[in-house]
Amino acid sequence: MGRLVAVGLLGIALALLGERLLALRNRLKASREVESVDLPHCHLIKGIAGSEDIDILPNGLAFFSVGLKFPGLHSFAPDKPGGILMMDLKEEKPRARELRISRGFDLASFNPHGISTFIDNDDTVYLFVVNHPEFKNTVEIFKFEEAENSLLHLKTVKHELLPSVNDITAVGPAHFYATNDHYFSDPFLKYLETYLNLHWANVVYYSPNEVKVVAEGFDSANGINISPDDKYIYVADILAHEIHVLEKHTNMNLTQLKVLELDTLVDNLSIDPSSGDIWVGCHPNGQKLFVYDPNNPPSSEVLRIQNILSEKPTVTTVYANNGSVLQGSSVASVYDGKLLIGTLYHRALYCEL
Repeated sequence: MGRLVAVGLLGIALALLGERLLALRNRLKASREVESVDLPHCHLIKGIAGSEDIDILPNGLAFFSVGLKFPGLHSFAPDKPGGILMMDLKEEKPRARELRISRGFDLASFNPHGISTFIDNDDTVYLFVVNHPEFKNTVEIFKFEEAENSLLHLKTVKHELLPSVNDITAVGPAHFYATNDHYFSDPFLKYLETYLNLHWANVVYYSPNEVKVVAEGFDSANGINISPDDKYIYVADILAHEIHVLEKHTNMNLTQLKVLELDTLVDNLSIDPSSGDIWVGCHPNGQKLFVYDPNNPPSSEVLRIQNILSEKPTVTTVYANNGSVLQGSSVASVYDGKLLIGTLYHRALYCEL
């Protein structure tokens, strides 16, 4: 009798594991292939290997977060520390330049992820950077000194409510919303959380006086950004293939208004300030992204979402590639007819629309 019970329990466990594995493959879109959508005027940006996030100032200065590394994640420059690059999109032939960072900041362990800029009332520009030094989680706040093409490090933010930070959107000189793509910080527990599809990821609001969870229940909260009128926060749930629209209140709490379902893994979100359109760097097939095969590389996809608050937003595939040109697109940002596409660990693309 005892053996029958043991065999029965084993069978149930194996069935559960099989069901979870199948569900994970579906969440990763492991069987999806992408059809190419080309843009005529594009070229790869020299000197960039991995540009996970991009943010562009109103004056056309674009910041690139480069060199992200994680255990198990492919890298084309595994021994090179991360950095912040800048490109002036108003130049006739823009090129990427690395910004100097002030003395005292640990450059050797710099591992930048999501980034966001904030312009204060006195025109001071602050750059917020999600950092994973030694695979830990911090948010670094810099002051951008344009005359010197440099970043002055002001503050390192650590908090127990920021265990697995992915992206950030700044709403003040020391204030931001951040996504946690996992509830846990331990790599094994992260994997277990993803495998079991626990939906414990969240969004946190941080200020010097208050830190709180303001939205939760995400599969894996990823990119985050704010509408041009500062009324709404947009959150990408990468493994659920969704973009959440949340209303921002005066106490900085968030209330969900709607969810836009898509057929791809949505990564970082960028906002066109002139139109309010959302530009999304996407992964058509997440399994190829995390299990790297140079003979079958991860593909890239860029979506443009118009009128997201309407009953039927317009979703357009602006660019798609099977990995022959660009692998693992994670962000797409626009400025004055120019499009920048960054990737998790590959190259970056400059296009004229």
